[in-house]
Amino acid sequence: MAEDDNLLTNRQGHPITNNQNIRTVGNRGPATLENYDFIEKISHFDRERVPERVVHARGAGAHGVFEAYGTVGGEPVAKYTRAKLFQEKGKRTPVFVRFSTVVHGNHSPETLRDPRGFAVKFYTEDGNWDLVGNNLKIFFIRDAVKFPDMIHAFKPDPLTNVQDSERFFDFCASSPESFHMVTFVYSPWGIPANYRMMQGSGVNTYRWVNPEGKAVLVKYHWEPKQGIKNLTQKEAGEIQATNFNHATQDLYEAIARGDFPEWELLVQIMSDDEHPELDFDPLDDTKLWPNDRFPWLPVGRMTLNRNPDDYFTEVEQAAFGVGVLVDGLDFSDDKMLQGRTFSYSDTQRHRAGANYLQLPINAPKKRVATNQSGGLMQVKVDRAPGQNPHINYEPSMLGGLVEAKQPGKEHEPFVQGNLVRRSIDRQDNTKQAGETFRNFEEWEKAELIANLVGDLSRCDERIRTRMMQLAAEADEEYGRRLSEGLAHAAKDGSSRKPLGNRKGDQAPGDAVRKGHEAEPY
Repeated sequence: MAEDDNLLTNRQGHPITNNQNIRTVGNRGPATLENYDFIEKISHFDRERVPERVVHARGAGAHGVFEAYGTVGGEPVAKYTRAKLFQEKGKRTPVFVRFSTVVHGNHSPETLRDPRGFAVKFYTEDGNWDLVGNNLKIFFIRDAVKFPDMIHAFKPDPLTNVQDSERFFDFCASSPESFHMVTFVYSPWGIPANYRMMQGSGVNTYRWVNPEGKAVLVKYHWEPKQGIKNLTQKEAGEIQATNFNHATQDLYEAIARGDFPEWELLVQIMSDDEHPELDFDPLDDTKLWPNDRFPWLPVGRMTLNRNPDDYFTEVEQAAFGVGVLVDGLDFSDDKMLQGRTFSYSDTQRHRAGANYLQLPINAPKKRVATNQSGGLMQVKVDRAPGQNPHINYEPSMLGGLVEAKQPGKEHEPFVQGNLVRRSIDRQDNTKQAGETFRNFEEWEKAELIANLVGDLSRCDERIRTRMMQLAAEADEEYGRRLSEGLAHAAKDGSSRKPLGNRKGDQAPGDAVRKGHEAEPY
């Protein structure tokens, strides 16, 4: 029977004839329990939210396409990787991208000082590839075992539920490898102007594998064709006072008006060995690979050209994992990558259930056939055409699924050594931070020092002393300017305030003083 396209129904498909009133005894009530339409509606409403991401909770997303160049630098890409999406010039692969802030909650302002997430899901012919990273090219730590402690320190105090910059700097001063990242985050690079005008990076070190099974180390970088723009703390505060959703709005409206943002994907390539000639370990996520020695080589371009049809269905339920790789891409021995590979997919199973990969936004755009079944919210069984439905195991001679052929020689790295719990040898926690400081323009240096002084001045003296020592190790000017700034800054009030919010501790008193009295009613 034909129905109007806009006819309201419940989830069973029953037409809703009265969506204004529940069924009651008389028009004043009481209500009866058999209000099926109401019970279905309100019980679903009670369950509309899934658990918030522990990190990267606040996000925006869009659909697009990645177009390969077929080369890496001036060479055929097949020399380094057999991944199909890169091989042919002009080959197009659909993508979905989710941008995010890292530490703060789902409805936090997009002007807060924080790294930004940059996660890309490639729907390739070999299945999905997730390139999960941040806007900054390094990270606070180099070992995954420290990640929960780092996030605990950056999140609100467990008693007051207020973010406390002293907790942030207590962790960072006690973890000297974080100093390079602190230098970036407390500079204007810690507040990108929006999502369209920021860089992206895979952060971790991966491997590329060619048809012969030979591997190289690789780093991924996204460069925005719109240019790069960052904000000072003052500018961010002024924007936040009028709109705390500005970056989400900017991305959505740019795509809606046809101003499609673009990024070029570039890689750095390094031979897969320990590189004793370098003063850092290539697998250390707190370090940059110098581009004068390992140049950025373009491999393709990404364009975002379609907004989501529904935010929750696509952006909120989008699930990424650093272990989601296709043939020709492989893991390195990067200790952060190894830990993240388990953690990222594990948190998606917690948030969206065991069958999160059957959600359309996460499902690959190719046939899926597994022997997995059951679990919360299963919507189909992953069977192949002609598969014997009685056989949900492998191997079998009775019409079950069979293994695929290896498309190229498998990479077999040689591994030898004692099982230990030790840090990597070449650390030098401040050298690159000094190089980064010297590369900043003067206004960026001044903003960095002002931001650090604003928060460190409220911290314990032991924390201030350690941070000044790290700055002095990094660069004489860096250390001197930070020490001078802290010497002239009075330590008053509490440190419990968002990072960079210089007068945050005054806000509760301001609200009392400025509030307008009213009589009860």
